[in-house]
This record gives sequence, structure tokens and C-alpha cells, in this order.
Amino acid sequence: MESLDPNVHSPPSEPLILDTATRLAIERTRVAYERTIMAAIRTATSLITFGFSAYKFFQFDPLGGRNWDSAAKPSILGPKEFGLTMIALGLVSLFLAWFEYHRDIQTLRNEYRLLPRSNIGLVAALVGVLGSGLLWIVFFNF
Repeated sequence: MESLDPNVHSPPSEPLILDTATRLAIERTRVAYERTIMAAIRTATSLITFGFSAYKFFQFDPLGGRNWDSAAKPSILGPKEFGLTMIALGLVSLFLAWFEYHRDIQTLRNEYRLLPRSNIGLVAALVGVLGSGLLWIVFFNF
């Protein structure tokens, strides 16, 4: 008979043996989490590259230093600010998606300890480093 006293610890249990349907359901859930984080990584990458591309595109001067309209009013949201905003939005969305993925996988791993490890965090980290580098380049006008 199992003790109901919370101070008495039972020995580590054997690995949980699950039926095929349950095992496959857990695997489908894990793969769904992976697809979701991959979609978030693609979206973040798109935001980051679009912001940097817009910044670099408007840096290009086809007229060799001459302006179309020399009396143009300065705007609040120029190419630099737009690029910074898009890159920062991409990085924030990547971080939030990774945080949600990590939380969901931990919840699943608490229920099923034999859940395989994934390298998707490495991909998210690489995109984050790339985005941070581009944010730095735009911020310091390189």
C-alpha cells in the first residue's frame, strides 16, 4: 500500500510504458510545437530582413547626392527608424515564440520524460544573433 505521507518519497519509478496511440499523440503534439516555432522563426526572419532591406534600400542614392525635392520636410519615421522598428519587432516576436515553445515543451516533458531533445533552439538562437547584429548595424549607421 502506498503511503499518503508527503514526507515519504517513493523510489524513482520505472519508465512509463504507454500504448501506441498515446505515444503517437505525444509525438504529434511535440511535432506541432516544432512546426509552430519554425513558423515563428520564419516570420521573425522575414521581419528582420525586410527591416534591414528597407533601411539599405533608402540609403542608396541614385542621384549622386542630389535630392528630388530639397524642401522636403523631415519625417518622424524615416528609413532608419522604420528598419529599427521592423528588426526589433522581429527579435521580440522571436523571443516570445521561443519562450512559449520552451514553456510548452517543458510541460509536455513533465508528463512524458522520454521526450526527445530538439535542436530548434539553436536555429532560433542563430536567427536572434543575426537579427541583433543587423539591429546594431542599423542603429550605428554602418
